[in-house]
Amino acid sequence: MRKGLLYIVVLGIAIALVGCGGKMQESGEQENKEEVVVKEETTEGDSVSYLTGLPISEELKDSRPLAVMLNNIKAGCPQAGIADAAIVYEAPVEGRITRLMALYDDYRNLEKVGSIRSSRDYFVYFAMEYDAIYAHFGQATPYVGDLLNSDKVDNISGAVAGIKHPATNTFYDEPSRKAPHQKYLTSERLWKDIDKFGYRTELKEDFVAKFQFGDGPTEDNLTYAEEASVLYPGGKTSDRPNGFSYVEARFEYNEEDGLYYRYQYGDKHIDELTGEQLAYTNVIFQYCHGEVRDKEDYLAFGCHGDEKRMIRVFTDGKMIPGTWVRATDDAPATYLDYYGDPIVMNPGKTWVCIIWDEFRDDVVYE
Repeated sequence: MRKGLLYIVVLGIAIALVGCGGKMQESGEQENKEEVVVKEETTEGDSVSYLTGLPISEELKDSRPLAVMLNNIKAGCPQAGIADAAIVYEAPVEGRITRLMALYDDYRNLEKVGSIRSSRDYFVYFAMEYDAIYAHFGQATPYVGDLLNSDKVDNISGAVAGIKHPATNTFYDEPSRKAPHQKYLTSERLWKDIDKFGYRTELKEDFVAKFQFGDGPTEDNLTYAEEASVLYPGGKTSDRPNGFSYVEARFEYNEEDGLYYRYQYGDKHIDELTGEQLAYTNVIFQYCHGEVRDKEDYLAFGCHGDEKRMIRVFTDGKMIPGTWVRATDDAPATYLDYYGDPIVMNPGKTWVCIIWDEFRDDVVYE
């Protein structure tokens, strides 16, 4: 674990803690005391990223992150620039594969990022937890069009039907890729549209950080922890309609460097630019209620609410059980351990799997 960072934590909303009979309920419905973490600082004045807990320049500390929708269908892989992302979200979409959303705390010099695909409303709500500028090409207009065109989201949208103010500079066609996997962006192109739209580039004044980073999980966090070195968010077979199964997603923990290495489609998951396998300090399984919206198999997921829902935080080769709550669209989800305290994570990059709660029995970790 990384040492030496001391964070100033401001405690927020309190929810009464009640007894749960000693064992964590799998339904995630026990009552907890919620604590909210806001902007962190080190005692030595060094700046740290709200996304990773790692040192970052003072210039970038309070800058808004960038969220980019990435293709994850096999024909569109590998992705370019995904290794630079501080956080990656993965969630099921129609066709029962997954789509990715990469969050960047530094996007000044991205060589290229892609391939970029279309938006779904639940990804937008996850991006709003971080006060992020949101980039995508296309969208499921009946379900997300109004949100994207509202003043709730500062979005960088491709010039497609349903978008009132498209970004005309950001996206370009990569000659080496065939449609619909050819849309990419660069930092130089992106910043032309950010400037054109006059988007705010600093975090909002009342910004609340989602994660609490420290020297690793506390003793209370680890009370109910289990060993977990191999993680299968969709199970071990490729025939289950939960999204992760068809892409054969898994993570393998390496004790030597303390990282979880990502695999999919029967091979290592790599970045196109580096050729190196993706690896993360923390992996989170966040369980959300899901529904099928229509005959096209468009999906909906519950992204907020005061009902305690299950989460599993994997770090240091252990699984920490807990619950999550989220008060509003503009507030981040809070991850709580069995005692109602925030789960403290190791500084580093994080991968978040949105687990379709109705398929929770498919999940395997060992």
